[in-house]
Amino acid sequence: MYSFRNDYSEGAHPKILEALAKAGAEQSAAYGNDRHSLHAAELIKQHIGRKDAGVYFLEGGTQTNLTAIAAFLRPYEAVVAAETGHINVHETGAVEATGHKVITAHSSDGLLTPELVQAILDVHTDEHMVRPKLVYVSDSTEIGTIYTKASLSALSKFCKANQLYLYLDGARLGSALTSGANDLTMKDIAGLTDAFYIGGTKNGALLGEALVICNPLLRENFRYMQKQRGGMLAKGMVLGVQFEQLFQNHLYYEMAKYANEMASLLRDKIAGAGFEFLSPSPTNQIFPIFPNSLIEKLSRKYDFEFWEKMDCSLSAIRLVTSWATPKTEVEFFIKDFHDFIA
Repeated sequence: MYSFRNDYSEGAHPKILEALAKAGAEQSAAYGNDRHSLHAAELIKQHIGRKDAGVYFLEGGTQTNLTAIAAFLRPYEAVVAAETGHINVHETGAVEATGHKVITAHSSDGLLTPELVQAILDVHTDEHMVRPKLVYVSDSTEIGTIYTKASLSALSKFCKANQLYLYLDGARLGSALTSGANDLTMKDIAGLTDAFYIGGTKNGALLGEALVICNPLLRENFRYMQKQRGGMLAKGMVLGVQFEQLFQNHLYYEMAKYANEMASLLRDKIAGAGFEFLSPSPTNQIFPIFPNSLIEKLSRKYDFEFWEKMDCSLSAIRLVTSWATPKTEVEFFIKDFHDFIA
């Protein structure tokens, strides 16, 4: 049974594993002060054109989000997110456990707009309520949609005008940036946000995310919070080696582009057969809406995530492709799909 459940079922790209094996015999400085981590941070700074940025390597997305948000906010300040946002749905209340409320806005496409944030500001007006201070967005979003340069620029301008921080969850940033619908660059994102992270776990790394803090006011003493929240590995070189490889020879983008291409094959065939999708996702996550009878047949041969019940006979599922998804498995799925609907 082949799995389209997520994009982190495989271990890591062979180049990353080879580099880790080679570095494993070295003696390295601890806690992210090793030569690999320092070099990886410099590669990222060069890539985004921000020598002044702070780059910090953490193990996973939930830990990165809760550590960053806890560091950036005062105790009475809150986060604004789409109701589908990862920090609201899939992080077990991790941000709330730091003492910060997540205020949500309904967004059918998973994207936040100035208007949606303004509606929240209009309600939270005084010291008897939490103070909205940080706007959380994801690119790509949890339902596969992406921000354009115009939409992220508008949100950035709004946040600056209202003294709000803009923080971008980049768990699947590679997929967003290599999408055919994308017009953003990582350099653009560095210029438009106060902080963002580059996801490695869901794009061919064994583990790890790179948090990039662009606002100098938010960098002060961040390593204290990183250590306190358990995000500072003694063997930090494990993360540094991987991001060295990801940002050398375009490996980060090559893997993401391939994952998108495999998803596009699925999307085109499913759409060509007349089926609709929960969201207009141009990335490596797609959400087709199928009859429950078809879902049951497909589930006998493939593993995927049930996403949302649409009515008594239709449901949306999630199909996710990765850097390692064999094209043959995509073709097998397409053949079985056509056989089942014939």
